[in-house]
Amino acid sequence: MLEPLFRSVRSFKGVGPQLGTLLSRFFGAPDGQEAVGLDVLLHMPSGFIDRRKMTGIAGAYHNQIATLKLHIDKHQGPPQGKANVPHRVFAHDETGDIQLVFFGNHGGWVEKLLPVGEERYVSGTIGFFQGEKQITHPDYVVEPEKFSSLPLVEPVYPLTQGLSSKAMVKLVAQVLDEVPELPEWLADRTLKHNDWPGFTQAIRTVHRPERPQDGDLVSAARMRLAYDEYLAGQLALLLVRSQVVAARGVARTFTGAFTARLEAALPYRLTDGQRAALADIFADLSSPNRMSRLLQGDVGSGKTVVALMAMAAVAESGAQSSLMAPTEILAAQHFKTLAPLCEQVGLGITLLTGKMSAAERRQALEGVASGQTQIVVGTHALFQTGVAFKNLGLSVVDEQHRFGVHQRLALSDKGSRTDMLVMTATPIPRTLVLTHFGDMDVSILAEKPAGRQPIDTAVLPISEYGRVVSRLKARIAEGAQAFWVCPLVEESETLDVVAAEDRFAELKKVFGDEVALVHGRMSASQKQAVMDRFVAGDTKVLVATTVIEVGVNVPRATIMIIEHAERFGLAQLHQLRGRVGRGSERSACLLLFKDPLSETARARLETIKGTEDGFVIAERDLELRGQGDVLGTRQSGMPGYRIAVPDVHRHLLQRAHDDAAQALIDHPGLTGERGAALRALLYLFRKDTAIALLRAG
Repeated sequence: MLEPLFRSVRSFKGVGPQLGTLLSRFFGAPDGQEAVGLDVLLHMPSGFIDRRKMTGIAGAYHNQIATLKLHIDKHQGPPQGKANVPHRVFAHDETGDIQLVFFGNHGGWVEKLLPVGEERYVSGTIGFFQGEKQITHPDYVVEPEKFSSLPLVEPVYPLTQGLSSKAMVKLVAQVLDEVPELPEWLADRTLKHNDWPGFTQAIRTVHRPERPQDGDLVSAARMRLAYDEYLAGQLALLLVRSQVVAARGVARTFTGAFTARLEAALPYRLTDGQRAALADIFADLSSPNRMSRLLQGDVGSGKTVVALMAMAAVAESGAQSSLMAPTEILAAQHFKTLAPLCEQVGLGITLLTGKMSAAERRQALEGVASGQTQIVVGTHALFQTGVAFKNLGLSVVDEQHRFGVHQRLALSDKGSRTDMLVMTATPIPRTLVLTHFGDMDVSILAEKPAGRQPIDTAVLPISEYGRVVSRLKARIAEGAQAFWVCPLVEESETLDVVAAEDRFAELKKVFGDEVALVHGRMSASQKQAVMDRFVAGDTKVLVATTVIEVGVNVPRATIMIIEHAERFGLAQLHQLRGRVGRGSERSACLLLFKDPLSETARARLETIKGTEDGFVIAERDLELRGQGDVLGTRQSGMPGYRIAVPDVHRHLLQRAHDDAAQALIDHPGLTGERGAALRALLYLFRKDTAIALLRAG
């Protein structure tokens, strides 16, 4: 039924090897795969050209698109040897005269297109030359009997270099003719309540609208398609969840031997939020279902301690835990934070990273395999072959948004019936939690541990650089430490941005050996050495790129200076600011910007200055940037949307989530007529992984 939509774009008329390759790249087809008709079908117009205005020449105004029925009077070619002079066609209707202008009339194609004495419908943008109305290179010229082929409302598509609007429109038209009538997967009540068309009708309306408003973002057709995209995503996530839960977990029992001692060893009391999250986690661990929980907490809300308590409880039940971080710096830091506490209470903990010597690695792996090591900390290298756990009971993943659903499944497969806890310091708006983590339960740590000081945030133009450096010098003399963050490693010709290396050279003139540099192009050991010196207090100013964004913990650092703050996203600015304010002393964050500021950049800086609440910031970020950027998903290969626009359609997401849950209750295993229709929906939106799970289940 869906086969015609999965035909390679190369099989369509007018698509040669070059255009086929371009389209595959443009539509982001995975390596080695060609773009298919479906990719073209789901490529939504960004606007519409309205050619319905047919007021005659007299009523057509400058810069307006008009469609005119013209009588062709005469042709005037360029003088001999003057190829740069255009070919002019003189024409009229009953209201006035107009010229049609063409450059490059080789082979007399214009005379064939517009024969003298005949009538033609011409559509294009009205211009003026020496007081005369003209259309230069009309968009369409058609014979009166073929008027119905002229698109009076024409979609405008996002394009890429080498892909013309004409080629795109032709291709869409061919694919539209292939769309079969599909079985309805939406419940009758949903269709009737919203007055939505069927999928096939909706897709045709958006690509071939009769009026511009038929295809706009709030039209019934576009709403229907956005809802379908949300529904497919929610179904896929819920199927992943049902698969994880269906593989029964272990109902764990706890003795309190480690957790009680651990709580007593903590230098502070747990917050109410931490206790509530732990209650959720312990309830999950002691139930026979596998835990799949997302722990959201703003910067400095104490997620790591919650994870440690969970891992200690799992150790009481006789199983091991792993803690996976996105970078070696962060893994090493987690280990440094957790190791002293583990030693105090008698928990075996080890760090596994890619840069260990063969002997160290062998020793670490032996401890993991024998079960002597109860907690293993590392990067994704942890989960490569060769790491064998005696009994892995809990996988904790830090900064989950860098890993997709596939990795979630792979991680939980490392142990038999492993529970999973995922942590993120990126406060995620409700919309995005549903979109990317609809297969997980959620616990939120909203408060910060006692004793944390608010961070004073100021915004200054870069022209104040001299004043900033002299103030910084005074603070360093008093014993403070500071981060200085820049957006690029080295100077770029295209971006007028002070690079980290240039800024380091400038600050070195003032601070000498008290300033150090760390960036992403350094090796892991180089980065670690620089960080160690900064943590020890040997260096006072650390110039860095965003390599320090996630999780770096230097309690004595109380100053954060972010240069070209207008170039950073809200979530990034919030994460960077969270690197200070981690000790008991009051901290400051300074955002340096370069004029002129765009409206969006100004709004971002105002938001950061005005609040430290990560959830408020995340909601604002979603408004300003859209969902694809908030989680960095455009870089990490996580699902963005092709049809749904969260700012406009987010009210549909919760309903899609509820409908997906109900559909799986009503049609377990997606069997029966509606089940088959829902499977078609999953295929249409490329959620094939979920269908494979159904088969496996």
